[in-house]
Formats: sequence, C-alpha cells, structure tokens
Amino acid sequence: MITCLALSFLWIGAKQDDGVITKENGVYVVNTTTLATDVEGYIGNTPLKIYIQKNKIQKIEALRNQETPKYFAKIKKQLLGQWDGMTVKKAQKAQVDAVTGATMSSEAVKENVKRGLDYYQKHKK
Repeated sequence: MITCLALSFLWIGAKQDDGVITKENGVYVVNTTTLATDVEGYIGNTPLKIYIQKNKIQKIEALRNQETPKYFAKIKKQLLGQWDGMTVKKAQKAQVDAVTGATMSSEAVKENVKRGLDYYQKHKK
C-alpha cells in the first residue's frame, strides 16, 4: 500500500507541472528551453516563451541567450511578432521569413516556435 501511495504521488507530481507548459488565468505559457536543446542559432540556443490564450498566440518572448545582441534585436523586432494573433494551427503552417543578417538565429527561433506549438497541441488540457 505504501508503494502504491508513493507511486501515485510521483505520478501526480510529474503531471502537474513539467516545466514546459503552464497555465495561469486562461493563458498557456510554453517554455522551449528544454524542448529545443539541440536547436542552435549562430552562437547557441534561442529559447522562447510562447503565450497562448483561447488557441491564439498572444505573444512570443525571447528568453536569455548568447546570440549577438545587435542581430537578435532585429529578430525581436521583425520576427517574433509575426505569429501574434494567429491561431495555433495557422501559426504551425505559416511560412515566416528569416531576418536578413541573422539567418541562423532566425531559423533557430522558427524551430523553437514549431516545437513549442507542437508541444502545446499535444499537452494542452
């Protein structure tokens, strides 16, 4: 009985918060830090937080990374907002252009968005 109780606590704990997707006040937040550890831009990983409410992307926020600030600022300004307001399904199919001069970082961001949205579709409640 003690073993069953311990296992159920472990299962419940694992299901409540996996560190990738959280929900607060009707907004899902997908953090791609651990979803895309193999995806690198020019210098390193480009993790994001994707905010989704009522199956629409509210905003995408860049998390701390090692990319060149000058070029990553272009990505923040020109790329991240392109998914705002799209439904998740539309955003998954969207063909978004890379930022000139920051192609590798742009491609990494686009892959982070793809993985984050795929994860959301599989794990939303």
